[in-house]
Amino acid sequence: MIFKTEAAFETAMIDALKNKGWEDRVLRYSTEEELLKNWASILFENNRGIDRLNDAPLTDTEMQQILEKILALRTPLKINGFINGKTVSITRDNPDDPLHLGKEVSLKIYDRREIAAGQSRYQIVQQPTFKTRSKILNDRRGDLMLLINGMPVIHIELKKTGIPVSQAYHQIEKYSDEGVFTGIFSMVQIFVAMQPEETVYFSNPGPDGIFNKDFYFHWADFNNEPINNWNDICAYLLSIPMAHQMIGFYTVADDLDGVLKVMRSYQYYAANAISDRVSKIDWHDKHMLGGYIWHTTGSGKTMTSFKSAQLIANSQDADKVIFLMDRIELGTQSLREYRAFSDDNEEVQAT
Repeated sequence: MIFKTEAAFETAMIDALKNKGWEDRVLRYSTEEELLKNWASILFENNRGIDRLNDAPLTDTEMQQILEKILALRTPLKINGFINGKTVSITRDNPDDPLHLGKEVSLKIYDRREIAAGQSRYQIVQQPTFKTRSKILNDRRGDLMLLINGMPVIHIELKKTGIPVSQAYHQIEKYSDEGVFTGIFSMVQIFVAMQPEETVYFSNPGPDGIFNKDFYFHWADFNNEPINNWNDICAYLLSIPMAHQMIGFYTVADDLDGVLKVMRSYQYYAANAISDRVSKIDWHDKHMLGGYIWHTTGSGKTMTSFKSAQLIANSQDADKVIFLMDRIELGTQSLREYRAFSDDNEEVQAT
């Protein structure tokens, strides 16, 4: 399909996303303030029980407490831990909740395992409005932003047919340089640059990071054949459940180099295949067979093996995952990297 205007492409993208698990009601031209109110509404609906918000909505100052936590975290790497930490604590100041007034309550924000289920919400924002840090520059408008449980986690820039995808990712780089991905927008984990016949995706390097084109990836199928058609990207990368899984399971906060990383498609298929195979194992079977996944040199074996173990541990399909190395220096290096990749509640032990 040929799109002569960016607006036509944008409309088609929205329709495709609606057919792939995103809500029909589109938020249009939303400002940061409006998105904070939207998030507050979702937090209220997901936490209105007596032990949390006690049927009393969040006040503006309570939402400010949450926003201040995000501002303090500042980088996408740290914010990834916040998102996947499941909960956030606030001190209640709403007098309509006398039971908790002045007390700390814990609010559920996101559960990586509630994929297209439970309390998960998936919203599309059309042309979100960004403020720049400059007093001279006008407000900016992005193309599309995807919210999970009210949090903006994926930002998409589009270009019409015939315009190279490089112009879309240069637009993202320009917006970042102008300081628009701050406040609630600093929660963006993944950027997607698209034109109808080519798409690249990459993690948000944050305010101090560098955009590195070596880590701008094309999505591919199980056989590593590139997927470039925009409609297929909506179906295989931006769909629900895939987008939820990408944020919850296939981003990696690497504390070693302080960078948020997103997995390549072949790493996703490898880790997912291992985890899926383990989930079906009968541990009492006396005739179990082994298996293997191979990667070429420099293709991210360490991250794939770590992520496979993390998926198995999270699904509780095994009590312990053991890594066996054939060289001492490889073991030392891998242990350091595994510990850098791990969540705060995960333990990676040396032997």
